[in-house]
Amino acid sequence: MDMNRIQLRSSATEDIAGEQDPDYNGFIKNVKQNTGIDLAQYKEAQMKRRLTTLRNKHGYSTFADFFAAMLKDKNLFYEFLDKMTINVSEFWRNPNRWEVLRDSIIPELLGSKRGLKVWSAACSTGEEPYTLAMILSDKGILASSTLHATDIDDGALAKAAKGLYLERSIKDVPPDVAKRYFTADGPMLHIDENLKKAVRFKKQNLLLDPFEEGYDLIVCRNVMIYFTEEAKQALYHKFANALRPGGVLFVGSTEQIFSPGTFGLEAAETFFYRKKP
Repeated sequence: MDMNRIQLRSSATEDIAGEQDPDYNGFIKNVKQNTGIDLAQYKEAQMKRRLTTLRNKHGYSTFADFFAAMLKDKNLFYEFLDKMTINVSEFWRNPNRWEVLRDSIIPELLGSKRGLKVWSAACSTGEEPYTLAMILSDKGILASSTLHATDIDDGALAKAAKGLYLERSIKDVPPDVAKRYFTADGPMLHIDENLKKAVRFKKQNLLLDPFEEGYDLIVCRNVMIYFTEEAKQALYHKFANALRPGGVLFVGSTEQIFSPGTFGLEAAETFFYRKKP
């Protein structure tokens, strides 16, 4: 961000009550201009409520003042990103779906291959890609697989790269798996070093940046519920294009795709969608 060239703008938009709110619309425009993040593609009522709470917490009465403060205070900017991206994650979240991935989807994807190309999109603080790494390791294919993990939040990526977590984050991990891949350090847990080395973390804006192609498996869970319907449709097309024929998209438990054929996908299992050949 170029702090010397910022121009605060305002124009009309609708607020939660349906009234015009040029202050919030100006905030949306400035964030997009300076970060590439398009808040207009997130559900407005949810996003505005969340950011208003953050703004008020720091004592700013307008979004214009709050944005100006974000430009001067890197920690405030990171807090904004954290609030915007909802960095709430756990290992093995919704365990039965991970069991389906482990016992059904991955063996099908693997076939006679020796490794898989896998992507954890919007990976937050790393719990999801490390869960994938555990499964690939137990299948004996981690070393021969490629595991990418991306997020828009630098702070979340930094935490993920450290691989240090609170004990409560592993409550859904099978005990035998937790024993193999975590080491206690006081109230914290260290992720296994081999898993850390296997995951390639990178910053990415899902709505703006291009995607690599040829993935066997893409995991993007509990993220798209925050986007507008138009943004979700665009993302489903991008994810489908990033999969190889026969590759699988794994979404969250509230993100069922009701017309997968629109994107060249077909239902494989509940919340798993296969790209048609």
